[in-house]
Amino acid sequence: MALAYIDTHRAEVEAEYQMVLKETEELRQDYEVQNRALLAHIVAKPPRPGAEAIRAKLQAERARLDALG
Repeated sequence: MALAYIDTHRAEVEAEYQMVLKETEELRQDYEVQNRALLAHIVAKPPRPGAEAIRAKLQAERARLDALG
């Protein structure tokens, strides 16, 4: 049923799909701008006391993944 509707109204469906893609990209860009300042703030903060072990583990895992390509 749905495929028949899409076939019958292909131009409308395609136009709406393109609109959704455009809106989604605009939202992604907006969130990226908003999060940039937040992430910069988080990165600038000193590590919490006692978090050295987990940070070392994360850094080792990142290095392992980078080595994989």
